[in-house]
Amino acid sequence: MTAVKRSAEGDTHEAAAVAKKAMAAAPVPTNKTMPTDYSFLAPSPNDCHKIVTYNVNSLSAACKKGFKEYVAAEDPDVLCLQETKANQPMAFLMSKARYPHQLWHCSKAKKGYSGTAVFSKLKPLAVKYGFSADPMDDEGRLITVEFDTFHLVACYVPNAGEKLVRLDRRLRWDKCMRAHLAALEETKPVIYTGDLNVAHCAVDLARPDSNKRSAGFTVEERDSFTATLAGTSYPRTDMFRHLHPAARADAYTYFGYRGNCREKGIGWRLDYFVVSQPLMPRVADVLVRNQCYGASDHVPLVLFLRRSDASGDTATADEPSGIADVETKASPEDVPASPTDGE
Repeated sequence: MTAVKRSAEGDTHEAAAVAKKAMAAAPVPTNKTMPTDYSFLAPSPNDCHKIVTYNVNSLSAACKKGFKEYVAAEDPDVLCLQETKANQPMAFLMSKARYPHQLWHCSKAKKGYSGTAVFSKLKPLAVKYGFSADPMDDEGRLITVEFDTFHLVACYVPNAGEKLVRLDRRLRWDKCMRAHLAALEETKPVIYTGDLNVAHCAVDLARPDSNKRSAGFTVEERDSFTATLAGTSYPRTDMFRHLHPAARADAYTYFGYRGNCREKGIGWRLDYFVVSQPLMPRVADVLVRNQCYGASDHVPLVLFLRRSDASGDTATADEPSGIADVETKASPEDVPASPTDGE
């Protein structure tokens, strides 16, 4: 099975028309606050782990807008957060009885900036923070967790910025990530997840024609993501697009606050689960939680991973032996692509 390739530039007019038609037929819910009733969340498939990725756009702010209630209702086995903007681990955010393994990577570059966290019921074998001695590690963007049968790479990819001032830096990050993923795949397949800050195909945003030089949709970033999917030993797959090739407006995971983008259906698909080919048969589904909007300008993305018969990836209640929480700082900059009103 091959990775989904991005649409050609000439396809953007057709894609925009298709997206507009899809929005009219099945509009995205326009709620501006998190739900108070989560009865719409279907039970997880049998024998599956549930992994959630969610850009919370400030964890402390999200907690005031229903974040904790959402997590309690969703009850994932592994929760990956981006843009926590936490300056240090929030020790009392999650019960250790519920999530015994709590991993934080906080920005040292500036306060209230960037930051990632992973909460897991599954016991890690090893944890790594950032790349190896790269200056970009100071922004707290990457946590790699080894489990028995796979590596989890939880990431908040740098935004190319207003007027693409950080595009070169972004492309350097992508190159480092490809080397990191390839090294991990020498031992186990990988789940690469988080806010990857790219709309890979023209169908992955509402207005492709007007965003060709916007952060997150430049040809350079899209080509770079195509290279990431190509892999080294074997291809990697954007699992949501693989399982839901016809999804349009209901695939968007980001709606900018400016310009009332949520109400207008002007969204981007920026959040992903990218999976090494050998792990694909274990992926039961990937779902966008469209109704879970209000705690952030993103919505959560959920992956259901079938348990392996030989897997030791089981929920544990013990403390993470020898795996330390880390220092933290967080992020007010990094406007999620695109930085211009979601247009």
